Amino acid sequence: MIVKTEADLAGLKKIGKIVANCLQHMAKSMEPGMTTKELDDLGGAYLEKHGAKSGPKVTYNFPGFNCISLNHEAAHGVPSSKKIKKGDLINIDVSAEFGGYFADNGGSFIVPPGRKEDQRLLDVTKAALDAAIAAVKAQENINVIGYNIQKVATEHGYTVIENLGSHGVGKGLHEEPKFIAGYFDKNDKRKLREGHVITIEPFVSTGARFVDEEADGWTLVTGPEYRTAQFEHTMVVMKDRALIVTIPDFYA
Repeated sequence: MIVKTEADLAGLKKIGKIVANCLQHMAKSMEPGMTTKELDDLGGAYLEKHGAKSGPKVTYNFPGFNCISLNHEAAHGVPSSKKIKKGDLINIDVSAEFGGYFADNGGSFIVPPGRKEDQRLLDVTKAALDAAIAAVKAQENINVIGYNIQKVATEHGYTVIENLGSHGVGKGLHEEPKFIAGYFDKNDKRKLREGHVITIEPFVSTGARFVDEEADGWTLVTGPEYRTAQFEHTMVVMKDRALIVTIPDFYA
């Protein structure tokens, strides 16, 4: 999507705020013993209360309102009867539609008490996201996003999941520009356009480079020996910066 009017921008900010607040609401509510479906239902109720519809449900008929992934599950985890335990690394990905506009927001969290090595992974993944966002501006090469993500990850001894990436969003959940690599792709000659609506979502891992699909047809996993973190924002490409629309009113 290319933002063309103030109404476009207002619509994106509205849904961006909803998904960002929903993510924090879910993060604040999770506790050991709760199932991932129970956590998902809390998120679904929050979206409904604010008039929004689950993005993956309306777009792909996903069997849940939100994607919730545990430990070696890197993305697209299906809410289920799995119980959240102390020390789990959990990823929550919230995307939704309101008034014809979509936004996408995600984050990884540790269920206390956590391990120092897991917290370090989260800190580096956040730093990779920040570095990539700082490089965004109109007419910049799209591959600057992956360059900055990979640079931060490798400097700290981590890998990047190469078959997961960022994407365009706005009037649909996944739009042009399609797959934006989380690593430096020298062959990607595309440029960011002013008004482009995109996500940036680094997937930084303790050693994995690729994910595989589980038998449920949705959940993407690494080997059980690895952990992967993800943080995601939706933003509008401006002339000289990125305007993030998924800023919550509070943090868990």
